Amino acid sequence: MTPRNLLVRGLLAGLIAGILTFAVAYIAGEPSVDAAIQVEAAGEPAAHSHDDSTEHTHEEGATEHSHDEEGGTAVSRQTQSTWGLLTATVATGIALGGIVALAAAFALGRIGRLRPSQSTALVTALGFVSVALVPFLKYPATPPAVGNADTIGDRTVQYFVMLAISVITMIAVVVLFRALVGRLGTYTAAIVSAATYLGVVILAGQLMPTVNEIGDFPADTLWYFRRGSLMTLATLWGTLGIALTGLIGTLHTQESLTAARKDLAASL
Repeated sequence: MTPRNLLVRGLLAGLIAGILTFAVAYIAGEPSVDAAIQVEAAGEPAAHSHDDSTEHTHEEGATEHSHDEEGGTAVSRQTQSTWGLLTATVATGIALGGIVALAAAFALGRIGRLRPSQSTALVTALGFVSVALVPFLKYPATPPAVGNADTIGDRTVQYFVMLAISVITMIAVVVLFRALVGRLGTYTAAIVSAATYLGVVILAGQLMPTVNEIGDFPADTLWYFRRGSLMTLATLWGTLGIALTGLIGTLHTQESLTAARKDLAASL
């Protein structure tokens, strides 16, 4: 199993994930985006900014609207919520699929005695937790009309600092697991590693600044937006993990059968 073979399958899995993510984002996320835009247009929230279209670029699948100097729409909302959203989710899925596939290729044979499909599933799960879930829990995505334009830079830096802490800690605890598994056994090493990761990210979450710039924005609209955002993230990573695990499992089975036939032929 070469990195090239895994990369091709990662790109394919990412394409599948991107298409399915578009469907979920359109159904679960776009209605709340439209509602947030209506709130912004009505001027209801106290913390209101036309520059918030650049906010929270970490959220795969959500789309926002932009304004020109005269207040007109530079790109139509219809385009943003359809072709624009599809382009974003597919591009993100393909890129993420390639990255996860290369990470899975690196992990082959390095995480205990797991089969390629098992190690791929584990890499994807750890990626979802460290890259998507933990940063989202500390700094969840916000819709248009939420947030102060003067703090966009600071909020973006804070999000990426939390992301870096989460990812680096996850890599460190995987190394820790490998070091402990021989002495403590798989179960105990996994518990210690998981506890270490949780301890670090919880402490980091407590020490990192808290963002509270919701103003008078309707709580139900914000809840639906963030719920849709999390569903979009889960769909992207979940579909990618399932598709890539299946593709790599099939590849491993095919290569194992081919190797077995060659060994049988050589023994005759």
